[in-house]
Amino acid sequence: MAAEATAQGLPPEAVNAFFRGARVDQKVLKADRSQGVFRKTFLEFSQSLISKQRLATARAKSDALDGVFTKAESDYGTSRGILLAFWAFETDFGQVQGDFNTRNALLTLSHDCRRPELFQPQIFAAIALHAAGDFPLDTTGAWAGEIGMVQMLPWDILNRGIDGDGDGHVRLKTSAPDALLSGANMLHHHGWRPGEPWLTEVTVPDGLDWSLSGLHTEQPAEAWAALGVAPREGKLPAGLSGTLILPQGRKGPAFLAWPNFRVLFDWNQSFTYVLTAAYFANRIEGAAPYAAGNPDPALSQDEMKRLQQKLQALGHDVGKIDGILGAGTRDAVQKEQRRLGLPADAWPTLALLEAL
Repeated sequence: MAAEATAQGLPPEAVNAFFRGARVDQKVLKADRSQGVFRKTFLEFSQSLISKQRLATARAKSDALDGVFTKAESDYGTSRGILLAFWAFETDFGQVQGDFNTRNALLTLSHDCRRPELFQPQIFAAIALHAAGDFPLDTTGAWAGEIGMVQMLPWDILNRGIDGDGDGHVRLKTSAPDALLSGANMLHHHGWRPGEPWLTEVTVPDGLDWSLSGLHTEQPAEAWAALGVAPREGKLPAGLSGTLILPQGRKGPAFLAWPNFRVLFDWNQSFTYVLTAAYFANRIEGAAPYAAGNPDPALSQDEMKRLQQKLQALGHDVGKIDGILGAGTRDAVQKEQRRLGLPADAWPTLALLEAL
């Protein structure tokens, strides 16, 4: 990789300094293999991350840095609620940025066989940042190599970073304006649409065709309204198409997600994380708490693994048998519910497991 970095035109002294003394970090590999937090349901996850105190802090930060958020909105079209939600969840507003050596984390994940194609380009970006004086070799961050208050990878910092405070550097660890405007620019690059919502909490009629739920079915707001799907507050956005999300099935919370919601997956690929951030952004901007409903109990981790094994045996691609309700498992659950004549709301239950 050092030879490749030099061939790309990166300064040899920066390349040599970057690799000198680097080492594999076993703690990074352990963290990469055990992302148990994503086994939580949406209600569990959102209630663990969102508190009255965190909501009050977000609104106070919005007032204190109003000029920065106004600039993010005017220059990049990015909502302050979304930026505040990710700032809160990623680092608790900059207070907890991670203590993994970033260079070693990136090199470890680049050398590991699971996702080298994602992490190897980050090495070259980190070397370029180091050569520019914006990546000290003792830089620390998250186990997966993200840096700073909103946790961005080096390639994104190099290509989307914004000098928000005008000091000639992009320093996401110490400068809130740099971090927030860089995050706004990244979302803008991924297709964030100014002035549009991202998530609307809704009520759904009992007789709805539940197989219409899920990110695979998109309909105009007017079509959802004609089916009896209604916002809990305000109005549905005219002219936008959205998807009906039932994170814990037909008996739990219900949302319509709009095109901006999909952009958030370029920040984090976890469905539950993205949905929680989108919901928290709404709360920051004044929305009421969700109606939790009374969803059927979640399967245990062992039950979920058994379910995934059964789905896999039936020919469904559920990915790794890990007990996590990811997109592939949700898809397979919904297809089997439809085949078996169960409500096809993509929420796995004991009734489905027993039926299979």
